[in-house]
Amino acid sequence: MQSKLKNRYMIPYILWIVLFVIVPILLIGYKSLFDINGNFTFNNYIEYFTSLNYLKMSFNSILYAFIITLVTFLISYPTAYFLSRTKYKNLWLLLIILPTWINLLLKAYAFIGIFSKSGEFNQFLALLGIAPKQILFTDFSFIFVAAYIEIPFMILPIFNSIEDINPSYIEASRDLGASQFTTFRRIIFPLTLNGVKSGVQAVFIPSLSLFMLTRLIGGNRVITLGTAIEEHFLVTQNWGMGSTIGVILIFAMIIFMVFTGSKGKKGRDIL
Repeated sequence: MQSKLKNRYMIPYILWIVLFVIVPILLIGYKSLFDINGNFTFNNYIEYFTSLNYLKMSFNSILYAFIITLVTFLISYPTAYFLSRTKYKNLWLLLIILPTWINLLLKAYAFIGIFSKSGEFNQFLALLGIAPKQILFTDFSFIFVAAYIEIPFMILPIFNSIEDINPSYIEASRDLGASQFTTFRRIIFPLTLNGVKSGVQAVFIPSLSLFMLTRLIGGNRVITLGTAIEEHFLVTQNWGMGSTIGVILIFAMIIFMVFTGSKGKKGRDIL
């Protein structure tokens, strides 16, 4: 009886996955097999893997996604660590989550104003006696804004993994004479690796296909596969090539998830 009820509860979930995940992926894969004139062909894939422009865009996408993920991690891990030791952690978590409720487009336009030559950032530099700088439409502004947007998605899984650590492990480490750094290196960080992996997945995968920030903040100086997909669908109308890049991105994301997947080991092989 219980198994029948569980199967019934699974029906909406299965329908959602089929209609909004599997079917769109199949449609993208199908569309990638046609050229701009509607003829069946494999030339889209051949062109992608033989074109220096597409290979360069692939390299740029991976590079920028890696940099954004690294910057986000370097900020998020210490934040999550100290946040777990504060008194009003739930309040601080709420303040970290609040920016995710704001529309991405609104945040992008807000940073356009902040980083413009007459914006608040340059006004602050003027107080320090530094002439206005061209900050908008640079790699710095693109990485800064992308990392700012992605930070909550890195902090939350790391924070949860830190909270799940059994305090007795840390107490035992200290009783055995380990320093704080050794305790962190041998106990805390290994036990939070699953949270780190989840955070890296939540940041790296979306960063691979960024396109709106590349235009609004990067000023098209940053060309990624997400930008190429947008160009093919909205400008050149070459939906076949755009779908091909989408299929390749999907496979790249799956491969990345496999390599960064959690193995479910908690508390083992640490010492």
